[in-house]
Amino acid sequence: MPAKCDRIRILVYRLNEDDPKKSTGVKLIKLNLASRLSHPRLSPRNSVVLDPTSPFVLSAREDFSSIVVVDRSWKKLLEDMRMPRFPRWVERRRLPSLIAANPINYGKPEVLSSAEAVAAALYILGCKELATRVLSCFKWGPEFFRLNERLLELYSSDA
Repeated sequence: MPAKCDRIRILVYRLNEDDPKKSTGVKLIKLNLASRLSHPRLSPRNSVVLDPTSPFVLSAREDFSSIVVVDRSWKKLLEDMRMPRFPRWVERRRLPSLIAANPINYGKPEVLSSAEAVAAALYILGCKELATRVLSCFKWGPEFFRLNERLLELYSSDA
């Protein structure tokens, strides 16, 4: 595992729009795989927020010390297409097209759970072991990698 992967932090900014029992972001926090971010302005420098509305795609060439995922309802996001405002020092990136494996959105392109989004970002940034660890706590985790294996390899090689 690259040295940068040992230092990378996963932060969850939760908007409380969905059931916390079903939230993959909450589960990552409970398992100490992520920390809760109480407000966007507290985001550390050299962070990236995973934002599906961003015009910029996450690239394997980038290097971030923290990944921030906004844990919110996809239904509400698709209705209002708004993301919380983050400070200027936080980069906004969307993930390239991937297929969801979570039971709610299985097979749908680009409708990933928070855990899937974090794992995809980690994989693309070269932290494949950490990505696997993040999804290992979900029954459907291995299926995400199976569905997206070719795409993730392509995106992580930055071809």
